[in-house]
Amino acid sequence: MKKTVSLLSMLLLGCPLWAAADPLLLPSMVTIKGGEFSMGSTANPKDADYPASEPVHRVGVKSYRLSRYETTVGQFRQFVEATGYKADGDCWKLAANDWGMDNGKDGWNAPVNAPGDYHPVMCVSWDDAHAYLQWLSQQSGRRFRLPSEAEWEYAARAGGTTRYPHGDDPAGLCKHANVFDRSGKPAITRLTGKDRQEIACDDGAALTTVVGMYAANAYGLHDMLGNVGEIVEDCQHLTYDGAPGDGSAWTSDCKPFHGSAMVIHRGGNYNSGPVGASPAYRGHTGTDNRSSVGEGFRIAEDVAGDAGKDAGASAFEAGLAKAQATERGRRAK
Repeated sequence: MKKTVSLLSMLLLGCPLWAAADPLLLPSMVTIKGGEFSMGSTANPKDADYPASEPVHRVGVKSYRLSRYETTVGQFRQFVEATGYKADGDCWKLAANDWGMDNGKDGWNAPVNAPGDYHPVMCVSWDDAHAYLQWLSQQSGRRFRLPSEAEWEYAARAGGTTRYPHGDDPAGLCKHANVFDRSGKPAITRLTGKDRQEIACDDGAALTTVVGMYAANAYGLHDMLGNVGEIVEDCQHLTYDGAPGDGSAWTSDCKPFHGSAMVIHRGGNYNSGPVGASPAYRGHTGTDNRSSVGEGFRIAEDVAGDAGKDAGASAFEAGLAKAQATERGRRAK
């Protein structure tokens, strides 16, 4: 599958290592110990044109690293300002029509999509994510990538076998995720004109929020089931028939959607109900598709050499702590 980067960006990606006044905003990484798990679920909806989560199958995953948080507006902004990369073009948004979505001109850095630098970045495509990861890898001397779909689900389950890592009750999601709940319903109903049943809890956020505001899962990862969904490396397959059993990304025999190249995204978002917030639920998006309806990405890295304490993420963590304190103050009012 292609990894599209503009000619200008390719030239700029060859610039010297990061030399700006501000430190490089490296992701905070968690080492995930490898193991085996049952991937998939028989409880999710089935649609002939949409990725199903069956058949359930055993997968072995090697140890790897995954970012503790979703990639943020500020991290992506640093890349854009350093390279001049253009992540423009229409971006899907919630709308009051039959589908509930429409194309809009507001992009990844518009205030409506980027309320703060520590919110998850949206309106970035699979292609944009790869351009960012290529740049970040060069600037850091590391090899960052997107996780495979199997790595993502293994991390999201965090060793659990229930419907959600915390148990089977969707009302417990608000302690762990930003989903379609009591706080989100008024804003989303206003945007879509649709009155849906919300999850019976309150996560304190109407749309997206600062990353890491909710309890981490057993692997130390935040926002795996909410805030924004996350693009993975795998291209679209409508079932798991023939899927790799070794946890690697499935990038062959890809299934297009109405002639368009498609990839998988995983995890619930601020607009997800009980089904979409499941760690087994699968979504899809085009390789060049941009959306503010809850699509972002999280960073992975192979384990090599020192797999202990992460180095270089202190600048990001310090800024995040301040943003989280401000958000907690807002919610307390």
